[in-house]
Amino acid sequence: MSLIRLLLRGSRWTVFVATAAGFVAGAAGVGLIALIQQTLASDNLRPRQAAWSFAGLCLLVLLTRASSQALLIRLSQRSVNGLYVRLSRAIMALPLRQIETLGTHRLLATLTEDVPAIAAALLGLPILGINSAILICCFGYMGWLSPLLLAGVLGFLVLGVLSYQLPVCAALNHLQRARLEHDTLMKCFHGLTEGAKELKVNNARREAFLTGHLEATAARLRDRNIAGMTIYAAAGAWGQLLFLICIGLLLFALPSPVRVSPSVITGFVMTILYCVAPVETIMTWLPIIGRARVALRAVEDLNLSALPSEPEGAAIRHEFHSLELDGITHAYPRADDEGFVLGPLDLSLRPGEVTFLVGGNGSGKTTLAKLIVGLYEPASGTIRLNGHRLMELEPYRQLFSVVFADTYLFEHILGMESAGLDARARGYLGLLDLSHKVRIADGRLSTTDLSHGQRKRLALLTAYLEDRPIYVFDEWAADQDPRFKDFFYTRLLPELKARGKAVLVISHDDRYFHVADTLIKLDSGMLEEARPTHDPDLCKFP
Repeated sequence: MSLIRLLLRGSRWTVFVATAAGFVAGAAGVGLIALIQQTLASDNLRPRQAAWSFAGLCLLVLLTRASSQALLIRLSQRSVNGLYVRLSRAIMALPLRQIETLGTHRLLATLTEDVPAIAAALLGLPILGINSAILICCFGYMGWLSPLLLAGVLGFLVLGVLSYQLPVCAALNHLQRARLEHDTLMKCFHGLTEGAKELKVNNARREAFLTGHLEATAARLRDRNIAGMTIYAAAGAWGQLLFLICIGLLLFALPSPVRVSPSVITGFVMTILYCVAPVETIMTWLPIIGRARVALRAVEDLNLSALPSEPEGAAIRHEFHSLELDGITHAYPRADDEGFVLGPLDLSLRPGEVTFLVGGNGSGKTTLAKLIVGLYEPASGTIRLNGHRLMELEPYRQLFSVVFADTYLFEHILGMESAGLDARARGYLGLLDLSHKVRIADGRLSTTDLSHGQRKRLALLTAYLEDRPIYVFDEWAADQDPRFKDFFYTRLLPELKARGKAVLVISHDDRYFHVADTLIKLDSGMLEEARPTHDPDLCKFP
C-alpha cells in the first residue's frame, strides 16, 4: 500500500480533475512569468492588453489552485476516515488470540500515531501535487525558451537530486527506528497508568521504571526524531541551494559555445526564482511524507489482511437446546518450553442448568470460558450445538451473554432496540442498587466511574438486557459485598435457571456450590472432577 494508492481509493475521477486543475494553475503561473518577461523586454506591447492578460491569469491561478486543493483535501480526509474504519474493522475481525498476541500497546500506537501521520501526509499530497505541477510547467517553459539550456539545467538538477537522496535515506532509517521506539513508549505508558498503585508504594521500583524504562525510551525516541528531522532539514536546505547555484552558473559560468540571448537568460533566471517557492514547499512536506511512509510500513507489518478473519455482522441462526464440547484442547506458549495445554475436555451445557467451574489460579478456567463462548478456537476436538458440529463461530457467539472478570463498560447500551430500553434498564438499576449512582437516558449511562464491584453489577445489567440463551459469569461475585454475593447465588442464578437459561459460573465461593446442578474442577488444564450437586456436604473438593 502507498499513499497514492490510498488516495486513489477515494475517487480516481476526483484525483484526475484535481490534478488537471493543478496543472492549469501551474501553467497559468508560468504564463504570468512569460507575460512579465515580455512586458519588460518589449516596447511594443500594449499596456492595457497586458494588464487584462495579467489579471485574467491571476484569476485563473486563484480559481484552479483553490479548486484543486479543495478537491484533494476533501479526498484526503475521506481516505483517512476510510483508513480509520478499515483498520478498526480489521482489528475487530481478528480472532481474540491474535489481538492478544499483537498487544494493546501496538494496536493503540497504530491508531494514535500511524493514522494521524498518514492523515497529515494525505493532507500534504494536494500541496505537493500543485507545486509539482508548477515545476513541470516551469521546465516546459524553459524548454520552450532553450531546449539546450534546459538539458544542462536538468542534468545539474539530476546530480543534485541524487546527492539529496543519500541523506534522505539516512533520515528515513532514523524515523523507522523512532517508530519502533514509539511502540515501546506506548507499552511504558500502559505500565504507568495500569501499574500506578504498584509504582507508588515502592520508590525503588518507581525510579527504576521511570528512569530505566520510560525516560530511556523517550530519550531514544527523541534522539531518533531529532536526527531524522535534522537530516531532512539539511537536505532541504541543500535542495534550495541547488537552484541558486544553477542561477549562478547561468549568469557567471555559461560556456562560451552556448550562445543564448540575454532575454532567454532572464527568462531562465526568473523561472528558476519562481521555482524556489514550490521547491521550498515540497521540501517542507517531504519529512511528513517520510513519516507517513514509515507509518504505512508499521500498519502493513501488523498483517491485518493476512491474518485469519471472521465474518462480520452474522445474525443468530440457531436456537439453543444443547451444547457439547468433545475432546476440546487449547494451547499457547509460556516462558518455559512446555507451554500450557488445556484439555482434552468433555463438557455439556443445557437449558435450565447451572454449572459451576472451579479451580486454582492458572488452572485454565478463563481459557475454557473463552473456548466455550467462541472467543478462542479449539486446537482440536469438536463443539456441537444442538447435536450438530459447529461450523461458524460468529453466529454461535451471539448465544452468549458474558460478564468477564476484567469486563469493559461502554457508556452506551449498544446493539439493542431502543423501545422501552430505558425503562427496563432503570428497573434493573434499582434491583442492583445503582439508581443513586447511575442514570440512563436514550440508552446512555450517566457514568461508568464506579468501584470494581459496582462496575460488574452494571455489566450484569447489560447481560440481563441482552436476554440470551447462555450466561457466563467469570468470578462475578468476587468483588461484591456479602449482600450482593448472596443475591447473585440465591436469587439471580435460580431466576435465570427458571427462565430456561444455561448458566456457567466461574467461582471460588464453596458456600454456594450447592446452587449448581453440575460442579466442575480444573487442575493444570485438566478436568479433575465433574459431579452433580444438590447437597452442600457433597460439594467439597479435597
